[in-house]
Amino acid sequence: MKAIGVFDSGVGGLTVVKEIIKTLPYEDIVYFGDTARVPYGIKSKPTIIKFSLENILFLLKQDVKIIVVACNTSSSVALPVLKRHFKIPIIGVISPGVKEAVYATRGGRIGVIATKATINSAAYERQIKQLNPKIKVFNQACPLFVPLAEEGWLKEKATYDIARHYLKPLKDARIDTLIMGCTHYPLLKKVFREILGGSVTLIDSAMQVTLETKQVLANEGLLNKKRSAKYLFYVSDELQQFRKLAKNFLGREITNLRRVNNV
Repeated sequence: MKAIGVFDSGVGGLTVVKEIIKTLPYEDIVYFGDTARVPYGIKSKPTIIKFSLENILFLLKQDVKIIVVACNTSSSVALPVLKRHFKIPIIGVISPGVKEAVYATRGGRIGVIATKATINSAAYERQIKQLNPKIKVFNQACPLFVPLAEEGWLKEKATYDIARHYLKPLKDARIDTLIMGCTHYPLLKKVFREILGGSVTLIDSAMQVTLETKQVLANEGLLNKKRSAKYLFYVSDELQQFRKLAKNFLGREITNLRRVNNV
């Protein structure tokens, strides 16, 4: 059977892979982390679209049956273009997170933290307003969170200082729900929780994306019935740092890790 293809700009998409492994334990997975070109969030729209198209083409060569764009920047900027170019089912991470946040909010005050490109695209705010125009949305670009997560700086004082700076406007706005609009950000969930307090609901779209993936595969008759699964991981840069961080994201050592020189 064909595999589920997943791509991200780096290691963050492994938060989605972790959920897929948990919910769809018999599915093969091919993951591509574009670590040589991370972060995507500070790149221009044409560059993000170009990289995303190249990532899809790479995964198609691995004979996948569905592709999960586990990158909020690509999902917000490139998803419509990707869906026009390819017939294979392609799922982004924005819509599932939006649905969960709109369902979760108690006071109609949702904060969104993401990369600059995702915030500038207004994808989250647009989709939230489509579901409920009365909800107030507070956006905050947080470009330093991706490199902090990539470096594994999860407990350092500098990380807390940066997070307090980014989250202060949202705290002042009295948000009750926070969308972590980047797959890297769940690694910093403990930091956000300490700064915002337990009353703010943190939205991690990985679970919702996985459920949507399962539904699409079921509808297409593509669910794997065999009782085993294999996982392949590809990156476009140095292996060792990815392997080290992957353990934090997946909670397990990864094998079958390969470097790709040309995407």
